[in-house]
Amino acid sequence: MSAPAAEQHYDILLVEDDAGDALLVEELLVDTGLSHTLVWHKTLAAARTALAERPASCVLLDLHLPDGSGVGLVGAVQEASADTAVVVLTGLSETHAGVEALAFGAQDYLVKGKVDPELLQRVVRYAVQRKQAERAKAALQAGELRAQENARLERGLLPPLMLGATTATATTRYFPGRERALLGGDFLDVVETGDHLVHAVVGDVSGHGPDAAALGVCLRIAWRALVLGGHRGTGLLRLLEQMLIAERGRNDMFTTCTLLTLDLRARTVTLHLAGHHEPLLTGDGTTTELAAEHGIALGIAPGVEHWPPTTVPLPPRGALTVYTDGLVEGHTDTDGTRLGADGLLRLLNAAPAADPDSLLDRLIADVRRLNADRHTDDLAILRLDWDTALVPAQPESRASQQTAPGTG
Repeated sequence: MSAPAAEQHYDILLVEDDAGDALLVEELLVDTGLSHTLVWHKTLAAARTALAERPASCVLLDLHLPDGSGVGLVGAVQEASADTAVVVLTGLSETHAGVEALAFGAQDYLVKGKVDPELLQRVVRYAVQRKQAERAKAALQAGELRAQENARLERGLLPPLMLGATTATATTRYFPGRERALLGGDFLDVVETGDHLVHAVVGDVSGHGPDAAALGVCLRIAWRALVLGGHRGTGLLRLLEQMLIAERGRNDMFTTCTLLTLDLRARTVTLHLAGHHEPLLTGDGTTTELAAEHGIALGIAPGVEHWPPTTVPLPPRGALTVYTDGLVEGHTDTDGTRLGADGLLRLLNAAPAADPDSLLDRLIADVRRLNADRHTDDLAILRLDWDTALVPAQPESRASQQTAPGTG
């Protein structure tokens, strides 16, 4: 048989300036049989100080004190200790005040002279339980609001990717750096334009929380609009930096990002690294780091605009993986060193062949296991897979299709 549950102990604070009424409450509490500790104060100021030092389970509150009166005292007590149940004590001629106190947040009221031990026990128990239920409901509502905010931010940071053809596929993963946190400042997007050009961005706004997430959403949306408007390369990064400076809440906020354009017909990728690390190239069963020139992060030195392009040939079939720092900044479980790009490459090249979804899931699980689940930075990954054999042939020009004079 299981042991009986321990009886709840009640820390009760009595706020009453009449010594006779206080003595009566003390005797009634003894007769209730409740496990309790009673502290008595004569003024609101003394009660607020006591609550600040040690919150009570329940406050028995007289509405006529030397330093305050009326139902407004309920709010004053709740300001001092929001999680404490409040039971108002009223006189025989002012029962309406007890009802009014309920509208101001009190859990119940008692009429002096009409209280017996059984009633007092029931009121204290129910008041504390009612307050606990209110706190649970508030926490649930806060969780629901947080989930709604997360969903809205997620739609902004991780939108549906605009890949219109089947020649390239995108696989993504995102994890916030803190448990139960809003999404951070990492963002990614993919847009396919005409002639089988695939454009992608992966960015990392400095910091965490709603400010970084809001700035990440702003930059991601701006990038998509600018790409669809025909902006490319250095000119695109210049506009993104202007947007960052205009929208950031603090002057020390900056963003690292990788821009890439995958030309499936030419079998090349053009990269711009703005303070970001190199992508990983997978081809013929091996993954290596793609050598590329580095540029300055957006917002670090406005006006410098150093973002040199790098164009690299690609295998007919392969994948590019772009990621944020959260994937490599964790420690390993061997000697406490950072995983880094070299450690990431070892994990990828040791992993068995698998589809992109399974591969990324395994990679993240391995990284978090090595770091003992102590992830503190946001983590975003974009993997682009292609097969140029699926790219339709370039249509012949109209001139080449014309029949030569005198033939046919």
